[in-house]
Amino acid sequence: MPVILNESNLSEFIKPNEINELYPLIKCAHDQIENKSGAGNDFLGFVDLPKNYDKQEFEEIKKTAEKIRNDSDVLVVIGIGGSYLGARSAIEMLKSINYNLLDDNGLKIYFAGNNMSPAYLNEILSLCKGKRVSLNVISKSGTTTEPAIAFRVFRKFMEETYGVEEAAKRIYCTTDKSRGALKQLCNEKGYKTFVIPDNVGGRFSVLTAVGLLPIACAGIDIEEIMSGAFDAMKEFNICDIEKNIAYRYAAIRNILYNKGKLLEIFVSYNPNLTNFNEFLKQLFAESEGKDGKGLFTASVINSTDLHSLGQYIQEGRRIMFETVINITGTDSEVIIPEDNENSDGLEYLNNKKLSYVNQKAFEGTVLAHVDGGVPNIILEIEKMTPYEYGYLVYFFEKACAVSGYLLGVNPFNQPGVEGYKNNMYALLGKPGYEELRDSLIERLQG
Repeated sequence: MPVILNESNLSEFIKPNEINELYPLIKCAHDQIENKSGAGNDFLGFVDLPKNYDKQEFEEIKKTAEKIRNDSDVLVVIGIGGSYLGARSAIEMLKSINYNLLDDNGLKIYFAGNNMSPAYLNEILSLCKGKRVSLNVISKSGTTTEPAIAFRVFRKFMEETYGVEEAAKRIYCTTDKSRGALKQLCNEKGYKTFVIPDNVGGRFSVLTAVGLLPIACAGIDIEEIMSGAFDAMKEFNICDIEKNIAYRYAAIRNILYNKGKLLEIFVSYNPNLTNFNEFLKQLFAESEGKDGKGLFTASVINSTDLHSLGQYIQEGRRIMFETVINITGTDSEVIIPEDNENSDGLEYLNNKKLSYVNQKAFEGTVLAHVDGGVPNIILEIEKMTPYEYGYLVYFFEKACAVSGYLLGVNPFNQPGVEGYKNNMYALLGKPGYEELRDSLIERLQG
């Protein structure tokens, strides 16, 4: 099994019988998924996606990725939330957080449309000047503010650079199969399109064209990703709380939540997992944070963050637990050199592997945090390959769905995001929001 669930640091917080006693609720959640009878069941397409994905489109994704790698220096991926976090997490995890700085990668991949900073957008534009550029815009509707603005700007850039006809050959859209503003534009302009399945929500979409096209453009084997996800699908389809670690993880989270642990911190000791942590934060927070319920999700990269948040984790409010992704192997190594002067006091580390030191930092930190009253769930992975990535993504997706149903919420909607959107539309003067605009301006003016 590529992922091992290590529960050895939970014994002080959870009794063995507590997990088993959750079985009836786990069974209910399992049945809701299998029978598509639970809340949000229209979005359960992710469950059998590794088996039932569109094989023809998959081949087209690979062909298109190869074309982009051959005719482009830069790919700009435009999207927000689930439309970019999965792809970015995969590229950084499987290649490097410094992917675009490494000369041997060829194609540079930049992400835009995930914020509204003019400085950020101008910086990406400047990186594109004088380069062969392709765009991949990802949006179900085409009207989400952040990516829609970015696409306007980059479409203008592309048409001014290449002309309208040639630009159309370099713009690739991942959107709804048949409706929406972006799909309509694709039909009008002749942009090549890939489909976001109707039954797969944004934060569960990394194993669709949403994530697979940018990932393939980075030279990552998406066949292996889907193979890992397929094996995970088979393993996590059984309603066995002893053998199904996705269900056990969901159960453990629920038990700790009900004991007052209201915050889950995703932890890694590898900077390349920074954006995978961001992906997990969205997956769980957007799925569970509603109806006044849900764990607040945060993340740290250790040992870096031991020098910032470490003090609070060790001795702050006892409202948290940690989920640690521990990658035990490495493809790269540093041997700590000898220093005869020993001015830094590190003589005891002479000729030690840096991976060994990092592992001991992990072990020591876990023990210290457990002693400090912070439960630690350990997910052990020997190495991170495309296969393991696909497996791990499916593990978390399935666990998230079950966890949401255990909590008694709809894991697949996100009604809360409409609040800020409506206020933003009103303040920007969008037609139809005039009354709300007046009341908001009055509040802002005091």
